[in-house]
Amino acid sequence: MNELFLFISRSRAFLIFAFLEIFALYCVYRFNNYGNAILFNTTTSLVAKAVKTQNAAIRYTKLNDINESLAQENLRLNAQLLQIQNKIALDSNNLKLDSAITSRLTLQYAEAINFTTNQRNNYITIDKGTNHGIKPNMAVISASGAVGKVKMCSANMSLVTSILHSENLVSSKLKKSGTLGSVKWEGLNPKTVELLYIDIYEVIQKGDTVLTSDINSVYPRNIMVGRVKSVKKGQQFLNITVDLSTDFKNLAYVYVVKDALIDEKNGLESSINNPKK
Repeated sequence: MNELFLFISRSRAFLIFAFLEIFALYCVYRFNNYGNAILFNTTTSLVAKAVKTQNAAIRYTKLNDINESLAQENLRLNAQLLQIQNKIALDSNNLKLDSAITSRLTLQYAEAINFTTNQRNNYITIDKGTNHGIKPNMAVISASGAVGKVKMCSANMSLVTSILHSENLVSSKLKKSGTLGSVKWEGLNPKTVELLYIDIYEVIQKGDTVLTSDINSVYPRNIMVGRVKSVKKGQQFLNITVDLSTDFKNLAYVYVVKDALIDEKNGLESSINNPKK
């Protein structure tokens, strides 16, 4: 206690000065409108920053829930888009709309839990399998475009052959002209692929959209693949580099396309190669 009194005694000049400073500031901001406004704005700004920081921290802890919600919303919107595209295709051919056809494609949301982009042949592991209706050869897409096709499944996981695979050819077309070609990854840049078999006399412009074709055996029609990055003339075909629309290095959520008629289609086609004796 004596030490406290000694400290106050030694520091009395400073303590009196500090008290008078605080009292003077109080008087300035209490009885001066301009000073009061400055104090109000300053404290409001500090409180706002504190609240913003707190909200940012709360949002960060809820990122998984937010991403899950966004993925589910994308699932709903992509499913609607596929149905609309089927209806438009039927309408353009003067065919009667059949709900069994227009609703044949559905989507299964899944999370990419592991993937590679730096190998010659890259794969993606997703957290859905046969228990969720996933089967080999089903198309896999993202919110931004084509991703790959299912290679094999276990009960709760599936292995997907990525577009970034040296043996994966994707039947594609140029949106403006409808010219057909095949997209293939050359094993170098995970952001680009090559569009093959386009005749040198075709007029292709940088920025042209590349979509999955109408005769694609894996993907639904008109799924985004990417945009033309560069065009050079070869001996017989154009050398076309395409910027992929899907960012494979930051892949998080995907959608497996379920075709209600896929088993019938595969069975019919396999009967040609394996006729019954």
